[in-house]
Amino acid sequence: MGLMGTEGAGGRVIADRYRLQTRLGRGGMGVVWRATDQLLGRQVAVKELPVDDTLSPAQARWRRERTLREARAVAQLHHPHIVVVHDVVEDDERPYIVMELIDGGTLADRIATHGPVDAAEAARIGIALLGALRTAHAAGVLHRDVKPSNVLIAEDGRVVLTDFGVAQVAGATTLTETGSFVGSPEYTAPERMSGDTARSGPASDLWSLGALLCTALSGESPFRRDSLGGILHAVVSDEIRPPAQAAPILPVVRGLLERDPDRRMDAAEAERLLRAFLELGRTPATARAEVPRLSTRGVLMAALLVAAMAGAGVSAAALLGDEDGDGGGTPTTSAPRTPTAASPSPGTPTATVTVTRTPPPPYLDRR
Repeated sequence: MGLMGTEGAGGRVIADRYRLQTRLGRGGMGVVWRATDQLLGRQVAVKELPVDDTLSPAQARWRRERTLREARAVAQLHHPHIVVVHDVVEDDERPYIVMELIDGGTLADRIATHGPVDAAEAARIGIALLGALRTAHAAGVLHRDVKPSNVLIAEDGRVVLTDFGVAQVAGATTLTETGSFVGSPEYTAPERMSGDTARSGPASDLWSLGALLCTALSGESPFRRDSLGGILHAVVSDEIRPPAQAAPILPVVRGLLERDPDRRMDAAEAERLLRAFLELGRTPATARAEVPRLSTRGVLMAALLVAAMAGAGVSAAALLGDEDGDGGGTPTTSAPRTPTAASPSPGTPTATVTVTRTPPPPYLDRR
């Protein structure tokens, strides 16, 4: 497929307004460009969403319309810790999302370059993300891919949750028309991992936040393993062992990493405890029990998922995408990440896992 938009000095122009200049990153959810809004004379980030050439014209049109509708719903979210979406446009039948450009890098970049953060900084980041998620959840939007590479740390210290590219709007399918589950395995809640859609809701994003806090404090997710199957097993049934560095905020981490979503700590309680830690230097004791194992049904479903993915030829190598530091969905001006000891090792499946299905034709969309 050729270039979209019109060519001009300094880059092609889409929607007769946005001049794409420098590619900031590429990932499973598309390409992100540094661009100039020629109408307002400001720098922006533009995400160019991928087009599936295998779809029929009717299917492609249905997906494009759904993508634009759901992206516009995400654009209605207003919170200081959610990336600002300025515009959603279409050019030559390809959708684009125009966002604010953040001067800074991702949390993943920061950990890789400077190492883990201390408990106070983790608490600050956690409070910011909890506020962002509470706003999104109140609007009926689930993020579904909360992980360090989708969190920006601006040069002024502002924490920004970005890349709602696999977000789900209440009552709708996802932007990627996904199947069994969407997200990054090391940060995916067990109910999502096992395909329990009835119990996958706001609490699932909070599990991801719990894993993210562990990564920020120690340098790696507590669910990192050498294979995709190992990660799935760790998420749904292995004993959960938060890193020693999480001790100062352990009640929050344990509460968020509760396998039963009905018993998982909610956002308001987690924020209260983190604020108490910043004020008092400790988190108040909680009466929560130890994290239980997932039900036998959940473990079985996860095992079947692994088998199904293997049968479909989904290899670990095919899953290496957004977490490799290219920031495919990240509107940031940071330089490419330099591999360090904290970076994912080659062959470690830490990227977005998407089981894709072909969307139904428009006449079956009865939402």
